[in-house]
Amino acid sequence: RSMTRDNNLLGKFELEGIPPMPRGKPQIEVTFDIDANGILQVNALDKTTGKSNRITITNDKGRLTPEEIERMVKEAEKFAAEDQEAREKVEAKNGLEQYAFALQQSINEEGVAGKISSDEKKTIEDACNAALQWIDGNAGASKQQFEAEKKKLEGICMPIMAKLAGGAGPSAGGQGTPAPGPNVEEFDLD
Repeated sequence: RSMTRDNNLLGKFELEGIPPMPRGKPQIEVTFDIDANGILQVNALDKTTGKSNRITITNDKGRLTPEEIERMVKEAEKFAAEDQEAREKVEAKNGLEQYAFALQQSINEEGVAGKISSDEKKTIEDACNAALQWIDGNAGASKQQFEAEKKKLEGICMPIMAKLAGGAGPSAGGQGTPAPGPNVEEFDLD
């Protein structure tokens, strides 16, 4: 099941010594390997530092009976739609939060900070802060509400960010005049 509260704790370990980094920057690779005897190996590796940890989980302690496992499988099937809805809600919340943090980070980067006015920067900062405060105050919001809040943030910030992409310098012709026809540029805020 997708939510931890619906799962059975089999064991735990910690991956320590990861230096502080901006949100979304740590890259931790987690692998799960179950062998033919039902032994679970869980490995975690921090790609930036190379630190790793692992745990081996066996069923020799009689954690779950075959009946309990069967019941859990049936529950997972029964609640599959509910679990999918919860997963989509979390993804929508994370999408809004990541977008707001990415915007905040990009307007403070060297190449961007000088290209927007202080009023535009304040507009983006205020909109991002408002979105993050909205998330904190609306943890129980639906997927649609998170998506609507993201669209609202995009509506405020995209025109300013689009100006940045459009004002990147001379056209490909090198003459400093725009090429005929529409000019569409894509940029990634992550």
